Amino acid sequence: MAFPSVSLRRLALVLGLVLSPLVSAAPAAPAPVRIGLIEGLSGPFGNAGEAVARNLIWAVERVNARGGVKLPGGARPLELLRLDSKGSPEEALSVLKSALDQEVSFVTQGNSSAVAAALIDALNKHNQREPARRALFLNYSAVDPALTHEKCSPWHFRFDAHADMRLSALMEVLQQDAALRRVYLIGQDYSFGQHVLRQSRALITERRPDVAIVGEELHPIGRVKDFLPYATKIKSSGAQAVVTGNWGNDLTLLVKAARDVGFEGKFYTFYGNALGVPGALGEAGVGRVVALAEWHPNAGGKASEDLVSRFRQRFPKPEEDYLHLRMQVMVEMLAEAIERARSTEATAVARALSGARYDGRSLGGIGQGVMRAGDHQFIQPLYVSVMQRAGAEGVRFDVEGSGYGFRTLRQFDAAATELPHRCNMTAP
Repeated sequence: MAFPSVSLRRLALVLGLVLSPLVSAAPAAPAPVRIGLIEGLSGPFGNAGEAVARNLIWAVERVNARGGVKLPGGARPLELLRLDSKGSPEEALSVLKSALDQEVSFVTQGNSSAVAAALIDALNKHNQREPARRALFLNYSAVDPALTHEKCSPWHFRFDAHADMRLSALMEVLQQDAALRRVYLIGQDYSFGQHVLRQSRALITERRPDVAIVGEELHPIGRVKDFLPYATKIKSSGAQAVVTGNWGNDLTLLVKAARDVGFEGKFYTFYGNALGVPGALGEAGVGRVVALAEWHPNAGGKASEDLVSRFRQRFPKPEEDYLHLRMQVMVEMLAEAIERARSTEATAVARALSGARYDGRSLGGIGQGVMRAGDHQFIQPLYVSVMQRAGAEGVRFDVEGSGYGFRTLRQFDAAATELPHRCNMTAP
């Protein structure tokens, strides 16, 4: 049977008319909830910024894998917006403006308390000036205590233990070292590094008055390429231990130089368990590098082991091995606060987040804590750990493929880490 001939042009026109209602009726993809990561993704601390980005990418992917955040109009995915501050407060303020112009309601930063202070001040002014476009600042690592004391803000939430909380736990371990008699203090010359030196001196004087502080030094942040002169001074001082809040390449280069000059003392650090430090020291660091964090891969338990295994499946290269629980908790708590507020509006979410408890359920039962309402400081457990060979008792996982990991020395529950605050903050 012959069919009437129909030109291809006419057929396309007919099909277009038939299908166009179906195409136009297809639902639009829900708009993502954007989180602006303001961080030094290039420059001297670019490796630290990229390590943070991987943590947040994975956290966002995990929330989206279960459907995103549930809102009255339907579930919406999270989206991470990368904004390179180059580690500069001025650049950070510039990219903050860009994020706010794009109506981003949630920004996050952590590598530098100086940058964090500038962001808090800028957001305070912006939120007062433009209440319809308010935004929150979620801080995962900027630990100058002033940020939740005299500079506290209803728009700022810190998910890392601040420097005084960290030092208090670290000094609990240091003061039990009966053989220790001489300590050297060194840090980065900005607000955080200056505070760590002052508070270290005060705590050592209070808790171990028999220990002499044989050196105290601040160096430019992110600008020292050769730490050999500093390491030489440390060794010649006769110090048996170094206390430092250094982070990023400033810590890695310091410990490399100490190894090169033959320094055989201990390092009491905030961040000595990542970003090249174990690999730089190798066998020389076993039993001598002490680090502190809210968690570490060998903290123990199935939930911790599963978390490490899944992160390494997502980021399998050894140099990508930088997993921090607090960054996972931060994204989980933001998602929960948005759902409780039934809104992505910053004021509503701030009210839902202030005083919120995290039960750890979405991370397999780990990461529990509370966002203290009085100052927006997250109160959580802390672990002090020491570097050991992978495979030794309590060290299932190594760090960054180095063959060395960390074993728990002391665990402090959340109540033991809590310190009073001096915040006088009005509710949003």
